[in-house]
Order: sequence, then structure tokens, then C-alpha cells
Amino acid sequence: MSSIGSPSSLSDAAAGTLELDKRMNRNGHTIEVHNIRKSFDGVSHVLDGVSAGFADDAITTVLGPSGTGKSVLLKHIVGLLEPDDGQVTVFGQNIWRISEADRYELRKRFGVLFQDGALFGSMNLYDNVAFPLRKHTDKSETKIREIVMSHLSEVGLEKATTKAPNEISGGMRKRAGFARALVMRPDVVLFDEPDSGLDPVRTKLLCQLITEVHKEHGGTYIVITHDIASARTLSDYIGLLWQGKLVHYGKAEEAFESDDPFVRQFLAGDATGPLGMD
Repeated sequence: MSSIGSPSSLSDAAAGTLELDKRMNRNGHTIEVHNIRKSFDGVSHVLDGVSAGFADDAITTVLGPSGTGKSVLLKHIVGLLEPDDGQVTVFGQNIWRISEADRYELRKRFGVLFQDGALFGSMNLYDNVAFPLRKHTDKSETKIREIVMSHLSEVGLEKATTKAPNEISGGMRKRAGFARALVMRPDVVLFDEPDSGLDPVRTKLLCQLITEVHKEHGGTYIVITHDIASARTLSDYIGLLWQGKLVHYGKAEEAFESDDPFVRQFLAGDATGPLGMD
């Protein structure tokens, strides 16, 4: 993968190049990770030389066994973890060559749906979804209400605005979290196992919702999951992590037709193959 070149700061972008910076970088990828390595004990690597480009206006799912570094990769992409080696490039910028203030501004262009929705228990659904707009913008309450209700309607929760998170189902909490992830009109949306804890029917419905919303808004969607059915429903591209390495990355149909023993075993859910219980 060729280098991106010298990074420019977000403050410079704000002076006149923001629209250009919002586009894909010149390699055609909104987000790229270049040979990143991460170890928490100084010995074993959770990520061991991972490189990939995540195409704009596409949904990429990253799969792999439990504990193989999927969520760690996500935290590197959003700038919550710094790699021991390698670089993360977002909108053409190496995010560890800009200031913390600029990284903070950059994160406003991300939406994140966490495993459990990560809603504030003391707020109703409306206030949860409105929270990013109230914190990061100077929009009027009238405009905020327009945006919030639009996204709550989009996820089918327009009649549940006054409900507290503990008064609704897990699937509804995830949908509310999805609405909150969208209110800042992000260029990138990250999903950390959105299907976790859901039954098969609600998992399918959530995946269909994610696909429909992506068709409406576009952008770079990266979904962390270990659910093969979700990957089949969602994916334009699939990456598979194993033992700290990205052992496969490409179009979804290529993954499901792969002859690689690990890829074939994992996507088929087969007990026979290189992946064992260890």
C-alpha cells in the first residue's frame, strides 16, 4: 500500500480544505491502517502487522474468533488506542501526527454503536439521541428536535421518546444507539458487535436496518462481528482476523468462495480445520 503523504491538521482543514479532507484519500480509502502492531504485555501481539483500506460508501465487516483483536482494531481506527508500530490514516491524515485537540474534532465525524447501545440510564431515549448535538453544536432546540425525531423515526422509535433505557428491550436500545450514532451526520460509522445479545430474528432485522440506512446516507461503515449470518446480510467487504493477522480481506463473495482453510472453516462454522479451542 502506498503512503498517503504528509498529514495536515484539522485546524488547517478548517481554514479552507475541509471539504477536500472529507473525501476519500487519494488511494480511494477513507480509512487505512498500515502495518499496525499492538501488544499489551510486550510479548504477544494482539495486532501483528495489520494493513487494510476501508472503502467509502461501503459496509465492511471484520470477523474472527473471540479475543482475536477485532475491538482493538476498532479502537485504533477511532484513535482511542495508539499503535506500537504502524499508522492509522483517516481522511488522508496520520491521526497520531496531529494534536489531541484535532483528534477530538476528528472523532466528531465518527458515529459509534457499542455492543449494548451505551445509553445514559438517567436520560430518556430522546435526550440520549440529542446528547451529541447539545454537546458538540450550537443548534437550537427546535433544530435538534427536528434532527432527533428524524433519526428516531428512521429506526422505528418515534413513539418511544420518553422511555428510559431500562424500560425497553435490548434491540430497541441498539436502535436508539444507532440513531444517536447518526445525528452528527458522520462520515464513518463503527459498530462493535451490534448483533450481540439479540435473537436471530432481531439480529436479521437490525442488519436490514443498517443496510437500509447506509443506502440512504452512504459513508464508511465498519462492523465488528463474529456472526456469519450478519456478515452475509451486511457485507460489501469482509476482513478476517486471526492470531493478530488479517488473513483475508476482499469482497464478500470472494470470502465465501475462499479456499483458505481458516477462512473456509470459520465462515462455514465447521469444527474441522486449523481453528481449535485454544
